[in-house]
Amino acid sequence: MKKFNIRKVLDGLTAASSSSSSSNAASGNRENDMIQETLQSEHFQLCKTVRHGFPYQPSSMAFDPVQKILAIGTQTGALRLFGQAGVECYCQHESGSAVIQLEFLVNEGALVSALADDSIHLWNLRQKLPAILHSLKFNRERITFCHLPFQSKWLYVGTERGNIHIVNVESFTLSGYVIMWNKAIELSSKTHPGPVVHISDNPMDEGKLLIGFECGIVVLWDLKSKKADYRYSYDEAIHSVAWHHEGKQFVCSHSDGTLTTWNIRAPAKPAQIITPHGKQPKDGKKPEPCKPILKVEYKTTRAGDPFMILCGGLSYDTVGRRACLTVMHGKSTAVLEMDYPIVDFLTLCETPYPNDFQEPYAVVVLLEKDLVLIDLAQIGYPIFENPYPLSIHESPVTCCEYFADCPAEVIPALYSVGSRQKRQGFSKKEWPINGGNWGQGTLSFSEIIITGHADGSIKFWDASALMLQVLYKLKTAKVFEKPRSKEEKYSTEIVDEDPFAIQILSWCPESRVLCVAGVSAHVIVYRFSKQEVTTEVVQLLEVRMPCELNEVESPECGGEQASAVTTPGTSSSPQTSLPQSHPSTSSNNSSDGLRDNVPCLKVRSSPLKQSAGYQVELLIQLVWVSGEPPQQITSLAVNSAYGLVAFGSGNGLAVVDYLQKTLIVNVSTAELYGSTDPHHRQPHSPRKTRQPSAGLCDGNDASAAPEEKCKSPTTDARDNSFSRSRSSSVTSIDRESREVISSFNFCDWLSKKSESVAVPSLWVGTSLGSMLAIALTVPSTPEQRMLQPVGVSFCGPVVRLKGGILRMAQLDASGTLLPHVYESWYEPNAPEEEREQPRRRRPTSPSSSQENPDCQYAVVCSEKQAKVVALPSQNCVYEHNITETSFVLRADVVTLTTGVGIACFCANGHIMTLSLPSLRPLLDVNYLPLTDMRIARTFCFSNQGQALYLTSPTEIQRITYIQETCDNLQEMLGELFTPVETPEAPNRGFFKGLFGGGAQSLDREDLFGEVSAGKASRSLAQHIPGPGGMEGMKGAASGVVGELARARIALDERGQKLGELEERTAAMMASGESFSKHAHDIMLKYKDKKWYQL
Repeated sequence: MKKFNIRKVLDGLTAASSSSSSSNAASGNRENDMIQETLQSEHFQLCKTVRHGFPYQPSSMAFDPVQKILAIGTQTGALRLFGQAGVECYCQHESGSAVIQLEFLVNEGALVSALADDSIHLWNLRQKLPAILHSLKFNRERITFCHLPFQSKWLYVGTERGNIHIVNVESFTLSGYVIMWNKAIELSSKTHPGPVVHISDNPMDEGKLLIGFECGIVVLWDLKSKKADYRYSYDEAIHSVAWHHEGKQFVCSHSDGTLTTWNIRAPAKPAQIITPHGKQPKDGKKPEPCKPILKVEYKTTRAGDPFMILCGGLSYDTVGRRACLTVMHGKSTAVLEMDYPIVDFLTLCETPYPNDFQEPYAVVVLLEKDLVLIDLAQIGYPIFENPYPLSIHESPVTCCEYFADCPAEVIPALYSVGSRQKRQGFSKKEWPINGGNWGQGTLSFSEIIITGHADGSIKFWDASALMLQVLYKLKTAKVFEKPRSKEEKYSTEIVDEDPFAIQILSWCPESRVLCVAGVSAHVIVYRFSKQEVTTEVVQLLEVRMPCELNEVESPECGGEQASAVTTPGTSSSPQTSLPQSHPSTSSNNSSDGLRDNVPCLKVRSSPLKQSAGYQVELLIQLVWVSGEPPQQITSLAVNSAYGLVAFGSGNGLAVVDYLQKTLIVNVSTAELYGSTDPHHRQPHSPRKTRQPSAGLCDGNDASAAPEEKCKSPTTDARDNSFSRSRSSSVTSIDRESREVISSFNFCDWLSKKSESVAVPSLWVGTSLGSMLAIALTVPSTPEQRMLQPVGVSFCGPVVRLKGGILRMAQLDASGTLLPHVYESWYEPNAPEEEREQPRRRRPTSPSSSQENPDCQYAVVCSEKQAKVVALPSQNCVYEHNITETSFVLRADVVTLTTGVGIACFCANGHIMTLSLPSLRPLLDVNYLPLTDMRIARTFCFSNQGQALYLTSPTEIQRITYIQETCDNLQEMLGELFTPVETPEAPNRGFFKGLFGGGAQSLDREDLFGEVSAGKASRSLAQHIPGPGGMEGMKGAASGVVGELARARIALDERGQKLGELEERTAAMMASGESFSKHAHDIMLKYKDKKWYQL
């Protein structure tokens, strides 16, 4: 193998030697003839699939009571739509401005959004991926409030100047009809009334419009006569207005915490003034002012008292109290505390008609970080169990892993133990937001997402079929003692906050062994069990990682030649031979008073009750060394077939036998090379700076120190410098002096040409581009495995690349990816006689020939390039420079239906795929510029062409990079709009229909149309056609199903109109018969009488 001569690392670029072996090229050509690759560029295409999680920074909400669809707008211009569980949709306004209001065209499959940039948009929801049909941009006035009456095509738009404009939502053009503020208020008023904060039409008379101004003035405007009928004035500013369904009363909420009730025909003073949370003085004075009531809703019931629901209005002396929703029903008042501030709330009612008894049954409360649904029909107002995956951000996500094509039995096993963790006390009713339909197409493989969080919790999610459902939650912090208060923090902690935060995850789906590394330099190995156990003493292994080269005394740990073998207990560390029950305190301080041999966290001393699910097998803690804190763990790997876990840091690496609970390798990085170390490094100590864990959490990304922000986000290379995109040569030089363990790979390989059977080994990747190998001698039988030690021999470097090593994998002679070796799952808590014999790995015997003795390939991908190395000859047969100007953040060797390849995500936003083994570029798309370390830290690829990343602190964005999934995406996505009949209008009764009364309709077309109202000023607003216009709306529901649905709706509407006509005709006939009968009776009564007898 050719040796590389690294001269220096500057600006993040690692230069390789200029010499290139001709034999490698010849070998590459020979291998190319032998292996037929199936992956082609036409197999790849990149597209977003679905977004999960809670909408980040929500700002508005709307509900379609017929379609049962909920819409949420955000401050970043995003639009999230929710139907039944599994029916979700994400859209984005191009401007990115905050969505200030949403209005559904009820049962029409359309939605109007109003944005903070004074634009309104019409969304078509009749297609699986909603699109904007029309937009209208106001130029001279700021939009403050919108109102779209039920079954109307005219949208009222209130502005900051106090004017109201009217928009035709079909053509998205302005009407010439305008309500000017100076005509609405009294002429004698000398001050401007402020912005329009409310618009609504009288439930019983569409010709009467109620307008609320911020200053406290409310106007009842007659649309036909174009003048104000009544004006209602109050001293305090108005926040919201709500009608009684009979249209004779309305309620206003004010800035002083009061509610005023007005009779529409008595504008002089309110009929009632109440302060729901105000203290009533005994002397009859006005109650003390309270905080503003931001919103009130007034809903009536046919059988009982009305509901008055409001948010805000608490007294000022409730400092620090959480946000509350108040439900007033008859004489009872319930104050419901929320976990986060309230953004908006909506009352869900049985009828969409505003002029009927509302019959409220639930309240949707949109909080800053949660969505809550309250059941109004049950005593105590319990909440509904939320079926959406909105708890991703319950604690900030610090790492993420994605597994596609998992064993079929894993998801049911996790679900069975996770179902026991569910909270109790939910409403017994079904989730009422249940519109839409699931997609028809499904993916044939199961998918699992694992998220690690800042509080030490780990969540398993079922991500199959473009859905997301939490399966199981594990709390790793239970293993440790928790400080009782913030002042009681341990002096040994190396992070300022979130000491239990999860940093790296390693999971074996087949054996269900889980290994996690935390920011406090600890590693926990978990096994999965279906039985509950109580652990009296947590098995603990303390590891003293070498800090300086001269501190390591063990001659077997790399100082000898590559064939040297270490055995357990040979390290100089005093805590390596036997597991401990808790940190030893006998050597907490060295002779010079420095902190020594103490871990960062105290282990739980009391018995630990472990429920069915993941249970602690072993806790490993790195300890302080001579006053120096342990370095954070940068790489982690677990293998169930060998029973080993490997972890590395800036100081070196350690390998632990978690079956025997012993440390078998504990060496510095330089000792891995032995005499072949190309760097000639001087002894050094780790930096003494405390390492805040805030860099893992989303809220502090911007304020983190530059060096902390440079931490590589990939789970296998935690210390790769991110600042190379900023051309920081200082960081690069520092990296050369500190070689960090960046990745691991357990596998069976041929280390020598003379070997015929592949032997267990550990491949080690470093931040300076070296791939090294460690051969392992694992006892073959289960009995021997528990008694004999695991042997270790260091094989030295295998290959060198530019940039830190991110991923290593293994191919067989045919170019097929060799799966990782594993042990099938068995119940660890079963009695010995009942325990099934575990099916352990079998050593593979690769076939080789005299012409080509190489029968394996090592695939190595770094931040800069990828190489394929033939084994055991260690000749580089293929090489590809992935990027020159940027660097790879995440790389994975993935299995697709058509072959095997490498998927890469670069810091410049490019997503690329390469074929294997020839490393041909197949896809290169500039997808996502890296604007946030959160994306870099959580981006991960999976098999079958799937990938994901955390697009915001609360949301997961899933993407696909294969053509087949992109082609089938429309089938797999759910439908938001389904043909549903609009409920019948409330029956007005015979006498109201005959003699008048009831709801009064208004011909808005005649009033607001161009013929009568004229044209609006062109400079007032600019019309912007959407991508498809009305043709897009027609084409969106194309096909037989769409046409049939529209025809059915048209027939239903026609039948409904014919039915109404029939009812009116029958009423007129009955009236005519009655009149005829009365006339006949009168005629008979008077027919025989003379005129003077009358």
